[in-house]
Amino acid sequence: MKKKIVIAVTGASGSIYAKLLLDKLQELKNQINEIAIVMSDNAKEVWRLELDNEKYNDYPCKIYAKNDFMAPFASGSAKFDTMVIVPCSMGTLGRIAAGISDDLITRAADVVLKERRKLILVARDTPFNLIHIRNMAAITEAGGIICPAIPSFYSKPKTIEDLTMTVVNRVIDLIGLESEGFRWGE
Repeated sequence: MKKKIVIAVTGASGSIYAKLLLDKLQELKNQINEIAIVMSDNAKEVWRLELDNEKYNDYPCKIYAKNDFMAPFASGSAKFDTMVIVPCSMGTLGRIAAGISDDLITRAADVVLKERRKLILVARDTPFNLIHIRNMAAITEAGGIICPAIPSFYSKPKTIEDLTMTVVNRVIDLIGLESEGFRWGE
C-alpha cells in the first residue's frame, strides 16, 4: 500500500536533513501516494540561510501554510500514514508533548498521535536539558518516535551529504519505505 506522508520543517538548524529527505522521497515516489509539506516561517528563513536557496518551493508537493487548519492532514479522516518533522526544534517538540496545537505542524502531530499513526521527530539540538528529555519521553510514551539528527560514521561518509544521509536513511526505514542504503554487516 502506498504511503501518504506529511513532512513538516521547523526553524531548527539542519535544513539539509529536510532537503535530502525530500530528495530521497522523490526517488521513492513509486511507494508514495502523496507528500504534503508544511514549514514554519523560521524554517524558510533557516533554509535560505543554510542552503542559500528557496528550493523548498520546487518539490512537486503541495505546500501548506503554517496556519491552514483546512489542510487535509489536520484531520484524522484524511488518513495520512506518517508525519516526519525534520528538523524538529525543541519548541515544537515541547508544544507537541504538552498537547498544544497552535499551528498546522503541532495540530497535525496531535492528529497523528491520536490516530495511532507514525510520528517521527528528527530532533536537532544539543545538548539536551531535562525539559527536552522529559518532552521526548512524553512523545515516546504517546507513540511518537524520537530520531535525533545524530549521524553515524561506520559507513565512512565522505561528504556532508553522505553524513546527513545516514540520518535520512534511518528516517526512510522508520517510515517503512524500501530503499538502498548502508546496512551494518553487509
